[in-house]
Amino acid sequence: MRIAYLCNRYPAVSHSFVRREIAGVEAAGHSVDRYTVRSPGTLIDASDREEQARTTAILAAGATGLGAALLRVALRQPRRLAGALALAVRSAGWSPKAMVRALAYLGEAAWLLERFRKAPVDHLHAHFGTNPAMVARLLRRLGGPPYSFTVHGPDEFDQPDALDLRGKVADARLAVAISSFGRSQLMRWSDPGDWHRLAVVRCGVDAGFLDTDPPPAPSAPRFAAVARLNGQKGLPVLIEAAALLKARGRDFHIAIAGDGELRDMLTRRIAEAGLEDRVELLGAIDGAGVRRLLEASRVFVLPSFAEGLPVVIMEALALQRPVIASAIAGTPELVDAGCGWLVPAGSPDAVADAMEAAIDADDATIAAMGREGRRRVAAQHDATANARALIDAIAARPA
Repeated sequence: MRIAYLCNRYPAVSHSFVRREIAGVEAAGHSVDRYTVRSPGTLIDASDREEQARTTAILAAGATGLGAALLRVALRQPRRLAGALALAVRSAGWSPKAMVRALAYLGEAAWLLERFRKAPVDHLHAHFGTNPAMVARLLRRLGGPPYSFTVHGPDEFDQPDALDLRGKVADARLAVAISSFGRSQLMRWSDPGDWHRLAVVRCGVDAGFLDTDPPPAPSAPRFAAVARLNGQKGLPVLIEAAALLKARGRDFHIAIAGDGELRDMLTRRIAEAGLEDRVELLGAIDGAGVRRLLEASRVFVLPSFAEGLPVVIMEALALQRPVIASAIAGTPELVDAGCGWLVPAGSPDAVADAMEAAIDADDATIAAMGREGRRRVAAQHDATANARALIDAIAARPA
């Protein structure tokens, strides 16, 4: 097949799983055209920069380009446009801001329709059930290719009615969840008559995480966290847990990689707790840097409030590093006592207890947990195998 991929902002440091999936689809013998709604801006990872050169940004056409495409579609097929316009307006409600956004989605769909007339594709796959899925849905109404979309969470599940998940599933050839938990949420918000359209296809890690043997985990009590510094990731809880560990007289170091709107607040809290010599904010780092950070750490920790299933947890386990993670969403489908510690979300005490247990565990125990984690990732999160599973799932549903 010739497949088009559509994302809101691609490539991106936090969306490396899309790049891996595309590589897996191409490895299976299919061709992929890459589209992003918005240009990603500055990229720090060399692999992302290479991918950017192969990706077309829709909004680069500008308002004039999108408007002209919409006008040409109106002249060629007014009935289809009227139907797509009705869907866009219905989905937006009556908020002026939402209406403008819906009309922009329609312009993007019209632009893609013209693009696909010049370079036809057999199928369009969108990542995230937000605006990429809406553009794919409107494109289909205009006569474009069948579409599928992958829902990651938690954003889609925070506003399922506003995003009209039910309608997007009903119009799609396939709706993909990255975990069984995610599929259950799609079941919750879609018509039971459409459940046959749902499938689970898990995200995967780069082959390099599984093809080479990682170094042994260090004995030193070094922890790593890799996350966007936003409200979903629960990093203030990690700072509170660090303060508890310090009060217990434990020696440790936490390196946090990532950037975001909470950086100043986290910096302030680290200083207030007197943790400057124990907790380090590294800022954003590239994929190679993430790997080096994980390999230098004994255990990975991520006390999230809301998730899908974090790819960085898979990467840590693939490198035989046990993980401490919140017992939410799809995480318990990968992590349990065999390869880490699951903690109640929002509990600094539970995070501190798990970190203390990791410090006290002997090296043999940490190594055994790491091996089990790597085995699970190899079995469930091989990017190439999962890309083939996605293609098989698309092919199994009628267009």
